[in-house]
Amino acid sequence: MSLFTTTYDVIVVGGGHAGSEAAAASANMGAHTLLITMNLQNIAQMSCNPAMGGIAKGQIVREIDALGGYSGIVTDKTAIQFKMLNKSKGPAMWSPRAQSDRMQFAECWRNMLEQTENLDFYQDSVNGLIFDENKIIGVKTNLGLEIKAKTVIVTAGTFLNGLIHIGEKTFGGGRAGEGASTGITEDLVAKGFESGRMKTGTPPRVDGRSLDYSKMTEQPGDDNPKKFSYLPITSVLKEQRSCYLTYTNQTTHDLLREGFDRSPMFNGRIKSTGPRYCPSVEDKINRFADKERHQVFVEPEGWNTVEIYVNGFSTSLPEDIQDKAIRSIPGFENVKFFRYGYAIEYDYFPPTQLTHSLETKLIENLFFAGQINGTTGYEEAAAQGLMAGVNAALKTQNKEPFILKRSEAYIGVLIDDLITKGTEEPYRMFTSRAEYRTLLRQDNADLRLTPKAYELGLASQERLDRVEEKKQKTEETIEFLKKLSVTKEDINPILEKKNLAAISQSMKLYKIAARPQLTFNDFLSIEKLNNFIEENSIDKEIIEQVEIHLKYSGYIEKEKSNADKLNRLENVPIPSSFDYTKVKSLSYEAREKLLKIKPTSISQASRISGVSPSDVSVLLVYMGR
Repeated sequence: MSLFTTTYDVIVVGGGHAGSEAAAASANMGAHTLLITMNLQNIAQMSCNPAMGGIAKGQIVREIDALGGYSGIVTDKTAIQFKMLNKSKGPAMWSPRAQSDRMQFAECWRNMLEQTENLDFYQDSVNGLIFDENKIIGVKTNLGLEIKAKTVIVTAGTFLNGLIHIGEKTFGGGRAGEGASTGITEDLVAKGFESGRMKTGTPPRVDGRSLDYSKMTEQPGDDNPKKFSYLPITSVLKEQRSCYLTYTNQTTHDLLREGFDRSPMFNGRIKSTGPRYCPSVEDKINRFADKERHQVFVEPEGWNTVEIYVNGFSTSLPEDIQDKAIRSIPGFENVKFFRYGYAIEYDYFPPTQLTHSLETKLIENLFFAGQINGTTGYEEAAAQGLMAGVNAALKTQNKEPFILKRSEAYIGVLIDDLITKGTEEPYRMFTSRAEYRTLLRQDNADLRLTPKAYELGLASQERLDRVEEKKQKTEETIEFLKKLSVTKEDINPILEKKNLAAISQSMKLYKIAARPQLTFNDFLSIEKLNNFIEENSIDKEIIEQVEIHLKYSGYIEKEKSNADKLNRLENVPIPSSFDYTKVKSLSYEAREKLLKIKPTSISQASRISGVSPSDVSVLLVYMGR
């Protein structure tokens, strides 16, 4: 089958986290897919930190897994440490995070993609897009090939006109040691797209043999680590590698300031916006001048490498300044550099130019995913890639797009935020962005999303069977607790241990177990409960679901009710041809924003910055007519 004569269903441009998930999703849905990337050795490379997950990002990885994506499986297979963050808070805040072996991670991704049917690969740079009026019909490569496709997904990461900065030195590139991508931005701007520039940065990588860990605080993984994938093909870690924590100090800050006049961030050479929640070290000491120290996390890059990622020390300062300043940090006195930190500027396209399916409004069959949409982070990119891959495949099959609501997934929040509100700085997901975070927990992503993935053909029968078994056993256990009466002889010794008030008569265990001070494990001494658990093979995952239900069912029901109310607004559609200029009662700002974003429902319109509740009421009256 020749590249010259084949028309692919889907071409994916770029092989990062977004491109890899996009290619896997479209191919697994039966679409004949071609993944084009500059270097096949660097598929799904961790360009920055060697970790997946974290606050809200961990929920996204579990959602990707529940939908049949690969990120969770690859993370489990290549993890060197696992932590559940925010365990001191309620389960809505619990967020899994894993350190990965960087080299194994990329290798595992490539192996999984190579075992995916309907997926072809081609190493070349895409430097042009082929249009037929307002439709995309293919791509042009650096070698001069024109490859045809029914749909194209652009996942160019930081490569679009990428510019790397180290001190006063500037050179083109999409990542250290790799060239930038040119031509795509220019073709899109010629078609009427609005583009912008963003900036991100990365810290130095150093030789772990040159560090003194005795001056740092060890940060081991969890005693009982969990994993990301819901499938049994991955297992929890038996052995883990520790990270370490140290701090900058006043000397470090003074040494860093010495280079400010040569910093591209402060001398005007970098004009674009960097990530607010992952600032460079020079930005931190400039913005938070009152802080005497900042955390520096020392993260190993894998099982068998001495390379260390210096998390918290992202910088684009000159090499001599980086060298001097880092040596003032405890444990880094004799450090040897593998490579210096740098900043990178790249093109992005404000995501208000997209629909909820991630298809562009201006050009039919063209989809964007990842950093091209103004996001930062592997997890946000992978989630968009998966959704773009699904929707490109559905488009070729003449089916309706697959869209997740804000009440259904963090992925739904991410995409809705991007296309409704846009972003002028690299967007990062947080639990606070999700108004339904009690519903969108990391523990129930499979219950929420796997049935949908099964309908799409992305999730296997095995996945669906496991979800249905989990749901059924959780419900059966809750019913058992509601029926099981326990005597004061059973319960009072347990309550005494916790300094809780004793009971004077028999009670249903369900009612007692709802007390916040008690956990499910406290009741395992009750023989009838133990027998039920053993006879019905109730595992830890089921027990976790039951415990969350016992403690939080009131909050969960209230949030479901709020979501249902808002979803009724979601069902009030706004026709794409609707003329806002005729609605005289709308505020000027609302009219301007509505004309630009063209929301598809009243609910989406209500979330647009500048559209007030009174504007929404006016629209509801019009739609009612």
